[in-house]
Amino acid sequence: MTPSIRREPAAGHVRITLDRPGRRNALDLATVDALIAAFDEDPAAIVVLDSADPRAFCAGADLGITDEERAQVSDRLYACYRTMVERPGPVVAVVDGPAVGGGTQLASAADLRVVGPNARFRWVGPGHGLAVGAWILPSLVGRSVAFELMWTGRWLEAAEAQRIGFALAVEHEELVEQLVSLDPAAMARTKAIVNSDGLLDRLRAERENNVASWAGSVAGLR
Repeated sequence: MTPSIRREPAAGHVRITLDRPGRRNALDLATVDALIAAFDEDPAAIVVLDSADPRAFCAGADLGITDEERAQVSDRLYACYRTMVERPGPVVAVVDGPAVGGGTQLASAADLRVVGPNARFRWVGPGHGLAVGAWILPSLVGRSVAFELMWTGRWLEAAEAQRIGFALAVEHEELVEQLVSLDPAAMARTKAIVNSDGLLDRLRAERENNVASWAGSVAGLR
């Protein structure tokens, strides 16, 4: 397992921790592949996804890699989101720092989001020629708010995230304790039913749209 990701067992759940503090947990290809492997290792487990550095949850794709690798990272991230959605075990994202682009998408792909006072989220796709968040944000906050967040690229601060239902105003330890006490099979069925509303079709459409956008952008640089 790459050192940019830590996967550790905890009481009744598994903790997956982003651990690239020098890069604000920015995502390169190795980190994304490690995330997918970590989520796949025990699909039924309750997972808490967090950051080793509370000052940043995830800065999105690493700007220090080549454009070709960033295109690969973008595509592989959709495989990661799909893994998070399809795995039967719940995923709880614990965010207490900025999340941008792919980092915001990781938090969105979790089943539940718990935020600290310093959490903030930003969808920056259209400014870079990409569709980011369209597959899931409307189902979390409604169409109008989703369009406004995606198109303006403004920051969604913690208090507003809680107010509009994007995140929960609870302690994540208490939330995980409640999840651990529930029937895993019933939670898995509930998750499957909730996600049967075309979510994966929208994820696939956004992924394919962005593959085409990246192909044009990278070709234009040659």
